[in-house]
Amino acid sequence: MTDPDERATRLSALAELNTEVIACRRCPRLVAWREEAARQRPRRYASDAYWAKPVPGFGDPDGGILIVGLAPAAHGGNRTGRIFTGDRSGDFLFASLHRVGLANQSTSVSRDDGLQLRGAYVAAIVRCAPPTNRPTPEERDTCLPYLVRELRILSEVRVIVALGAFAWDGALRALAALAYVARPRPAFGHGTEAVVGPYRLIGTYHPSQQNTFTGKLTEAMLDAIFVRVRAFAEVAR
Repeated sequence: MTDPDERATRLSALAELNTEVIACRRCPRLVAWREEAARQRPRRYASDAYWAKPVPGFGDPDGGILIVGLAPAAHGGNRTGRIFTGDRSGDFLFASLHRVGLANQSTSVSRDDGLQLRGAYVAAIVRCAPPTNRPTPEERDTCLPYLVRELRILSEVRVIVALGAFAWDGALRALAALAYVARPRPAFGHGTEAVVGPYRLIGTYHPSQQNTFTGKLTEAMLDAIFVRVRAFAEVAR
């Protein structure tokens, strides 16, 4: 059981970090793109008030699982203000988390829709929506310290799930910044595992439409990953 004082300290540190994330304007290209996406919104979102700022992580601060994606979608997290919320990737991800008992509901449409994660926290390598979903190496490196700080704060995390190769690479870089270096450097693959310091890193194909519509990633495949992940996290507690 988490000590109440320790939990209060963790919540305070997360709130401070998230305030910094939301105010960040360090990458001019990403600032311009996220704001342009809000101005040039699709007709289906014409009446929505876009977030159009960096998107912080969210979830269970006492959880043993950290799920890391690439970046918010221009009309997903950049619109709603919550990572993986309001787009098809998030629909696929949170439905899986709900089926395996890591979320209280299967849908994610807005920041105030009642979604709660159980034992898991979700973040991204890059916190702003990038053009064509492709951050530059410089943008990745500028944003990565936020993930490093999250890992320090989320002291119960023992399993990291990387959604796609970009997240896998970013997670390894963040762990290296904490002095946990994997040698030889493990290559990304769906279902690949690597023990890095006190963490178990597990890769899965990203739940993008490119993967889910083609059958490269199925519901059963993603569910199987999270069943394993949950078992690892429970053993580590």
